[in-house]
Amino acid sequence: MLRTGSTPTGAADVASGLAQHGYLADEGIATAAFLALALPRPLLLEGEPGTGKTSLATALAALTGGELIRLQCWEGIDASQAVYDWDHARQLLHLRAAEASGEAGGTGTAALERSMFDARFLVKRPLLRALEPAPVPPVLLIDEVDRADDEFEAYLLEVLSDFQVTVPELGTIRAAVPPVVVLTSNRTRDLHDALKRRCLYHWVEHPSFEREVAILHLAVPTVPPQLARQLAAAAGVLRGLGLAKPPGVAETIDWAEALGALALATLDERAATSALGAVLKHREDQELVREHGIGELVRAAAARAAQP
Repeated sequence: MLRTGSTPTGAADVASGLAQHGYLADEGIATAAFLALALPRPLLLEGEPGTGKTSLATALAALTGGELIRLQCWEGIDASQAVYDWDHARQLLHLRAAEASGEAGGTGTAALERSMFDARFLVKRPLLRALEPAPVPPVLLIDEVDRADDEFEAYLLEVLSDFQVTVPELGTIRAAVPPVVVLTSNRTRDLHDALKRRCLYHWVEHPSFEREVAILHLAVPTVPPQLARQLAAAAGVLRGLGLAKPPGVAETIDWAEALGALALATLDERAATSALGAVLKHREDQELVREHGIGELVRAAAARAAQP
């Protein structure tokens, strides 16, 4: 058994360690995670929503014992929100205190300005926090990087190339030991080659049928074995219907929890209809499934679940 904080010696070690922290990785994901730790290199995970990209970073932090530092990206994010900012309220209080005490006149304008940009007034955002010394390197999760714009993606190049950022008033801050970096993308837009070149890359697929069954048992221990197989099979059928938002593993787990809360122990047409909102979160997708036939969905799921 791989202990938290110990160094994995291969992909099998990583898979075993991740499983101890609730993440069931296939061979491809385990190998990509091991290489990210061993080289070390940032790991870019692309795939459809709900395939476990963010959860992998959380499990890696639990495995390594490092702090999970998460930067959620969005359109328009900039350095003041991702890297650092100045605590303007405290700076103003400092200025007023200096003026009241007469320090402002005694030390001179230049010295006072320098004191206002002291490190104690620096607000450290996720990218800067990830470069600070720590007993164990943190895991920096840059989540949904495809939502950020080109300018911010270009800014990330300095961080991912040299693990450093520049604060004009203080100088360059460089990590003594690089953090473990995981970037995720739902591929709402293509990322630039310059960013990809700095990363290891792995496309995260939806799990296989048997692995999704195992994930359900791990996430919802109370789910009956037959129901877990039916739900995993039904999720696979739904993903093949051309839905706008096909269900991910998170939605399959929600479905299992919903059926448990409704005290339903098997997936029949009534159960599937009652808890459809747990697995399909768009009205158009629900209508498409109803047109397809919920009874047909349940029968197809039962046939797949019955296979050895």
